[in-house]
Amino acid sequence: MNTSSFDKSEAVAKSLASEFLAFRLGREEYGIDILKVQEIRGYEAVTKIANAPEFIKGLINLRGIIVPIVDMRIKFNLGEPAYDQFTVVIILNISGKTVGMVVDSVSDVTSLLPEQIKPAPEMGTALDTDYLIGLGTLDERMLILVDIDKLMSSADMGLIEKMAA
Repeated sequence: MNTSSFDKSEAVAKSLASEFLAFRLGREEYGIDILKVQEIRGYEAVTKIANAPEFIKGLINLRGIIVPIVDMRIKFNLGEPAYDQFTVVIILNISGKTVGMVVDSVSDVTSLLPEQIKPAPEMGTALDTDYLIGLGTLDERMLILVDIDKLMSSADMGLIEKMAA
């Protein structure tokens, strides 16, 4: 068997794959484009903002950059958030702006080929399907793939416009 052709076809397959950072909110597992992730940090106290929507926890100072922090559990109405040693903040770079999102935990980075990503079904979920890329399937595991650019720059979030102003 010629191993060099096998290695080449595997490399081509990997180049077509998209990588997603997998994280948990409640019992569901979600994925976002790894290229949008700047860093992952433990949850820390935030500076509250008066009259901000409930899902905007506040601001943190990240090496001189003021970063709004969004609690995705509150945003998606997934019950009362609990902050523990697994709670993390994913720092994102969206349209040149830095935004943090609080999630229950981060599990891993998953590579998905285009055929492993199925369209999201239309149904009454907490997350509007406009913000979904689709469902990633990997063996028995299913990731709800979120278009984090669309979600964070949506009008109801009010983050990107306000930050640009």
